[in-house]
Amino acid sequence: MTNNNQTKEFSDGQIDLVSFSLCPYVQRAIIILDEKEIPHNRTYINLADKPDWFKKISPLGKVPLLQTEQGVLFESAVIGEYLDEVTTGSLHPIDPFEKARHRSWIEFGSTILAAIAGLYSAQDSKAFEDKRAVITSKFEQLEVQLRDTNFFSSDNFQFIDAVYGPIFRYFDTFDLFMSDNFFATTPRVLKYRQNLSIRPSVIQAVPEDYQSRLIDFLLKKDSHLSRIINKKAA
Repeated sequence: MTNNNQTKEFSDGQIDLVSFSLCPYVQRAIIILDEKEIPHNRTYINLADKPDWFKKISPLGKVPLLQTEQGVLFESAVIGEYLDEVTTGSLHPIDPFEKARHRSWIEFGSTILAAIAGLYSAQDSKAFEDKRAVITSKFEQLEVQLRDTNFFSSDNFQFIDAVYGPIFRYFDTFDLFMSDNFFATTPRVLKYRQNLSIRPSVIQAVPEDYQSRLIDFLLKKDSHLSRIINKKAA
């Protein structure tokens, strides 16, 4: 795609996003890149066997990394903000308070990701149910913040929506193996999830084999969810 609003840097220069196929924070950056129509390459690495070149340029040893002609940036929030600032037309709200509110709920989104990691890592049913309750509670908090719009607070896709797309993607896979309805009490969150699931930038933020890779990852956790998956597949 060609975006007439791109800065000269992105028209003339090549940028590369160093990625890991399952990382939701990488997905955030990819979604912003696609929403801003910025041409880029993606280099996928194995975080369990990090290449030496990656270790040299990643101070935290994490993805995503954005390699540009000017140098390397790390941390998804920093990368996203940079991409938004150097291209015309911000994905953030104009109103300062609303922009700050969005940034607050972006941070909240990271706590949901932490709870999801706790869910798929839980070793027994009690720990699993505890994490399930945490996630449901967080969705109930999010429900109150959502408006009667297609996305978080607007019918237009915004920066914050790049955060929640990868969160809800996990449940596309969980739904294959669990009858648990994480959205039973949160109809606005469910609608939000459904609207994000059909957004092209969200769909294209992962490789085509993402779901099979995620299932393999979950099975290797040797957790309560792993056993649920194995039982379902038997």
